[in-house]
Amino acid sequence: MVQPFTSTLTGPFGTLRHIDVRAAVGGALERMPWCHRVLLENVLRQPDAAVAEAGRQALLGWLDTGRSEAEIPYAPGRILMHDTTCGPALVDIAAMRDALAEAGGDPARLNPACPVATSTDHSIAVDMSARPDALRHNMTREMERNAERYRFMKWAANSVRGFRVFPPGTGIMHTINMERLATVVAVEERSGERWAVPDTLVGTDSHTPMINSVGVLGWGVGGIEAEAVMFGVPLALRVPEVIGVRLDGRLAEGALATDLALVVTERLRKLGVAGEFVEFFGPGVATLSAGERSVVANMAPEYGATTGFFPIDARTLAYLRDTGRDATHLALVEAYARAIGLWYEPQATPRYTETISIDLATLQPTLAGPRRPHDRLDPAQVPAVMAPLVAGATPPAEGDEVPGDAVAIAAITSCTNTTDLGLLVAAGLLARKARRLGLRPPAWVKTSLTPGSPATARRLARAGLLEDLEALGFGIAAYGCATCIGNSGPLLPVVVEAMERRAIKPVVVLSGNRNFPGRVHPQLTSALLASPPLVIAWALSGRAVLDVTRDPLGIGTDGEVVRLADLWPTSEEIEAALAAAIDPDDVASAYAEAEASPLWRDLPAPGTQRFPWDPDSTYLRRPPFVNFGPKGAPAPSFVAHPLLVLGDDITTDHISPASAIPAGSDAGRHLIARGADPQDLNVYASRRGNWEVMLRGLFTNRTVVNRLCPDVPAGHTVFAPTGEVQPVWIAADRYAQAGLPTVLIAGERYGTGSSRDWAAKGTHLLGVRAVLAQSFERIHRSNLIGMGILPLRLPSTWRPDALRIAPGDRVEIHADPMALAPRASIQVVLRRASGETGECEAKALLETALDVALIQAGGVIPMILRRALASRLASR
Repeated sequence: MVQPFTSTLTGPFGTLRHIDVRAAVGGALERMPWCHRVLLENVLRQPDAAVAEAGRQALLGWLDTGRSEAEIPYAPGRILMHDTTCGPALVDIAAMRDALAEAGGDPARLNPACPVATSTDHSIAVDMSARPDALRHNMTREMERNAERYRFMKWAANSVRGFRVFPPGTGIMHTINMERLATVVAVEERSGERWAVPDTLVGTDSHTPMINSVGVLGWGVGGIEAEAVMFGVPLALRVPEVIGVRLDGRLAEGALATDLALVVTERLRKLGVAGEFVEFFGPGVATLSAGERSVVANMAPEYGATTGFFPIDARTLAYLRDTGRDATHLALVEAYARAIGLWYEPQATPRYTETISIDLATLQPTLAGPRRPHDRLDPAQVPAVMAPLVAGATPPAEGDEVPGDAVAIAAITSCTNTTDLGLLVAAGLLARKARRLGLRPPAWVKTSLTPGSPATARRLARAGLLEDLEALGFGIAAYGCATCIGNSGPLLPVVVEAMERRAIKPVVVLSGNRNFPGRVHPQLTSALLASPPLVIAWALSGRAVLDVTRDPLGIGTDGEVVRLADLWPTSEEIEAALAAAIDPDDVASAYAEAEASPLWRDLPAPGTQRFPWDPDSTYLRRPPFVNFGPKGAPAPSFVAHPLLVLGDDITTDHISPASAIPAGSDAGRHLIARGADPQDLNVYASRRGNWEVMLRGLFTNRTVVNRLCPDVPAGHTVFAPTGEVQPVWIAADRYAQAGLPTVLIAGERYGTGSSRDWAAKGTHLLGVRAVLAQSFERIHRSNLIGMGILPLRLPSTWRPDALRIAPGDRVEIHADPMALAPRASIQVVLRRASGETGECEAKALLETALDVALIQAGGVIPMILRRALASRLASR
């Protein structure tokens, strides 16, 4: 059909048809947030005219109050994944092909309807750093450890249509997205005509919103939700509330994009943002480069938002030019954005649900920590905050140089702060000044640089800064997530020895986006988030109890005390180095070189339509949850034992770890019993294709406290019928064998952190029917629904601590799946073992009719399989 509200656009790019958003809403367009304008265009392209019109009316209706309960469809143009989320999704696809074949279907017909690109960035570890051969060594170890998983990814690239792989060494997914994949405006062929449309996507990583920095609307979803989109299950959302962040002025001398990101994170968390869209407006936006915007947009999950959107403007075009996009495409982006109202106007004041204001001129160097990214700290506050956390160590003996407040890891890492070349240049300039003064980090500090782009080395070298960084131990150790995701590699032996002998409590300083306890390294529970130059400053000192802006960082070769003010680069120095660093040809040539890696090229892979599972594999196992779903009518209510009772801020890292697998853990023993090397068990993130390993790792983070039995080790619970304390996965199996349902109870912000589908898959394998919490983080809520698990929000009076639930207490939930509705009230009864009862009304956190349908179907995978089989039967 021909959509209404269409027009044409002509220029050096030819003639293109497009949706005329201005004609669709008239003068109301100026009041719409720019992100809603993108959604409007997407809605108007729906093939069903009635659905498109209903969506148009819903977005117009939102303007009255800034809130709406109406649903709209969203059809992203593409999907972005990484190796540790695409791996489990590919395992599901391989298993779904098997299930289809076994049901009489054609497995070769199961292919993505929406194109998928995946990076290979989440597994590489900093095994070696601060050495000239560190990058080569770490890449070699990466391929040795993960060859089986990467062969599997190559099988998918060869056998699954619409699936593209970026091999190891080509960078971090979000940087790849910005530098290579993002078009900002895409051109599609439809019915023999060329159409211009906004570039849109969803990504299986919570930091996908980094692409919002160049006006591309995208957000993070769980791997389970991405599988739904991949195979044509519609993505529905309530018309999003939009928080407007007004920016005025420009960054003050000494302030950097990281400082702005941490202030935004603090302010929006205090506001209580939980899943809303965030959009930046005001005259200060125009002063920020696309790289600076990327730092702020990247941290959207840290400030609780679905997106952190910056509209298209001249800064967008400058970024596209600097990364090698041609002049014709730049002309298309500008002409199209102006034509349909997506071009940014600094003086515009759209309608927002709520607004806050930030004066960029007031910002100064800042940090966050030591355990949450929204706990912002002024440098002067750090000593008082950190001192109690590192206290208690035995004082060093004579000749023992490691202090009790040692910085064990100083890492410039993560796409968050390395996609902005300005931040790396600032770090390089600081390193140059420190080197000239004769400063170096102490021997106990493990230093590393793991940028998001392979073009980084060329640009830093051209500016003359790579050698300075290398001289201070910040040579490039990998192109991948590395320390930020927990693949920080081993601590230096001198630190390990001090921890064992003197019980010191070392600290991490990193330029990443998260500092949850144990995330960076399982033995380290305190971490400070900082800009790249501040990471180097902390590395030079080597101590955590420090006001980095005032205290001495070291003694120069001239015998004089060196402070941060002696090293900090001026904005003029940064701009001059940036101008020298950038060559638009770097991106294409650096990526081409990285993709030509013989390690990847020579890796063999199967060429069959169905994946040949190896029964002896410790990486890839056909998962038991890939099936056609529950049979028979579901019960309208059930009575369940609480499997775990948890507190506030349980992250997906707490639920399903990503870091190294300890040899003495249940997962480690399982692997060793199957022939794995006890000295090299790899990380949980690399084993996500093996459900047996992931099951054994659930809730084993040592900071997890199960309030059913608070004195037992993490990852354990009480099997109520006998009172035995057992690992959670064993107790869950015993409940299942006895036919006893289970639930999980938690406090505020349950499921914050990474978009880790295994946090929901693992919960499903534990047999949990519902999760009852005070509040949920958006992506984990969606993942639970995608696995057929009902998320219920408890009233504020039912806090886990106040309930004092004990083994033997049970929870009765009245929730008939066939009678559910979005945001329905659900009766919950707490039945004490003593015979006492309590009752409350919980809220089913089902936002859309699709959420309800997924609970009724038993999750995404059964829905996909039934549709695929029905399609086969209908085609006969």
